[in-house]
Parts: sequence; structure tokens; C-alpha cells
Amino acid sequence: MDHGMEHDCVVRAVRAEEWPRVKELRLAALRDPAAPVAFLETYEQAVAEPDSHWRARAAGNSHATRARQFVAVGPGDEWAGSVTVLVEEPGSQDIFSEEITRRQAHLVGVYVRPEHRGSGVTEALFEAALAWAWSLEGLERARLYVHERNPRAMAFYRRFGFVRGAGVARLPGDTPAEEYEMVLDKP
Repeated sequence: MDHGMEHDCVVRAVRAEEWPRVKELRLAALRDPAAPVAFLETYEQAVAEPDSHWRARAAGNSHATRARQFVAVGPGDEWAGSVTVLVEEPGSQDIFSEEITRRQAHLVGVYVRPEHRGSGVTEALFEAALAWAWSLEGLERARLYVHERNPRAMAFYRRFGFVRGAGVARLPGDTPAEEYEMVLDKP
């Protein structure tokens, strides 16, 4: 799917030994002004994690068949953004403790640094993530959740072809909010 955007990044899977960069990009994402409506984790929670957490996260997302993290690497080896694909199996529970009824991909942790937004990096990340997901046997659907107060992300997902699904997750907290499921079927 070519969306006609130009960027100067190479998109690839993260490598296990790149855990410090995985950590740095995640902490940058959690410091972004949109983080409270984009992530289910806070900066304070993430920065308190030991290095062993980040090592395991990078290793598990580098070559596994249940999760894969993709990164857009720009000039000067800068990491411009990232997306992670989780493979959900029937009978398991998703991140909102709801039962999974079909094998599907779940895109999480979408982040592009502000200076790379609008350049096609997000599209390139999604193309790589979905190409990997569609290559897995029996996987015919991808989904993600978007916060009800994140119209920029919602608009991108719609432009990319995602449509509103049936799932709605209520987020705990002082100001109750909802996350809407968006789905995309394999072409």
C-alpha cells in the first residue's frame, strides 16, 4: 500500500542488542504531549523498569513469531519511530483482559517523533508491520485501539484503511475514557 509520502528512513525489525535504543524511544514516546491518550503506561512506570525488562522486551520483539517491533531508522542512525505487532491467539486475553476469539495481529506502541510526522514514516512502519503480520499463517485480521480523544491518530488509521470495530475498552482513572477498536482485514 503506497500512500505517496516521502521519507528517508529504513524500516526494519529491532535487534535484541538494541535494547538501550528501544528504551530511549519508548521513554521519548511517553514524554510526548499525546502520551496520556496514546499509551497505557506512564513515563514514571517505564523509567522505573530495570534494564533486564528492556533487554527482554527487545529480545522478544526482535525475532519472535508472537511479537515483532519495527523501527524507522533515519539519517545518522536516528530512530524516527516504531510500532509493535502482537499476535493474539484464540482463547487468550488481550491487554484489556478481554477474551480473544480469533487469531489476529494487534498493533501497539505506535510512535513517531514529532519532526518525522507527516513525512510517510508512520505509513512505512504500518506497511512493514502488516506485511509481517500477513505473512503469518492463519492471520487474516489486524486491530488496534485508539483513545476517544486522539483524533490525529484516529484519522491516520482511517486513511490507512482501518474501520471501527465492535470493541470498546473503558479506561480506569479519575476521568473515565474509552479506547475504540479499529480493524483491518487482510487484503
